[in-house]
Amino acid sequence: MKTATTSLIGAAFVALAVLAVGAARAALDLRHTITGEVLNLDEALPDGRDTPGVKSFLETGHNPYTENPEILAKAEPLFLSACSGCHGHYGEGKIGPGLADNYWTYPKNATDQGLFETMFGGANGQMGPQVFNLTLDEMLVVMAWVRHLYNGPIEDAVWLTDEQKKTFKPYKPPH
Repeated sequence: MKTATTSLIGAAFVALAVLAVGAARAALDLRHTITGEVLNLDEALPDGRDTPGVKSFLETGHNPYTENPEILAKAEPLFLSACSGCHGHYGEGKIGPGLADNYWTYPKNATDQGLFETMFGGANGQMGPQVFNLTLDEMLVVMAWVRHLYNGPIEDAVWLTDEQKKTFKPYKPPH
C-alpha cells in the first residue's frame, strides 16, 4: 500500500512538473493570423527552439533582438534570403506588402507577437508559413531586421521600448 501511495505521489509531482513546463512555454497565446487557431510550436524546426532569445520572447511577447547590433549583423542576410523576394530588399514591398512603414496589412503585426504569428503560420496571398523555412530563433532575428527597416513615425513603433525610441534612427537604404 505504501509503495502504491508513493508511486501515486511521484506520478502527481511528475504531472505537475510537466504542466508547469507547458504553462511556462505557453505564456503567450499564439494564434494563426487568419484562422485564429492556436499555433503549435512543436512544428518548428528542431534547432533554435531553446535559445535565450526564444525563451525571453515566449515569456514576454517582446523580441529581445530588436536594435541589437550583433543580431542585426546576421539579420540582413536571413531577411534577404527568406523575405526580400516578396517584400523587397528594403521592405519597400513587391508582390508582398511593404514592411518599412507604419501601415500593416494585419494591424496585429505592429506588435512583436503579431508579427511572429504571421511569420510562423503565414497569412493570405503568397505569405506561406515560415515555420518550415526558419527556426524560431531565426524568425526573431528576421523580425529584428524588419523593425530595423522601419521609417515611419516613431510614436507608431510600439515594438520599441521608450529607451530605444530615444535613439532610433530611421533606416536609409544605401543608394
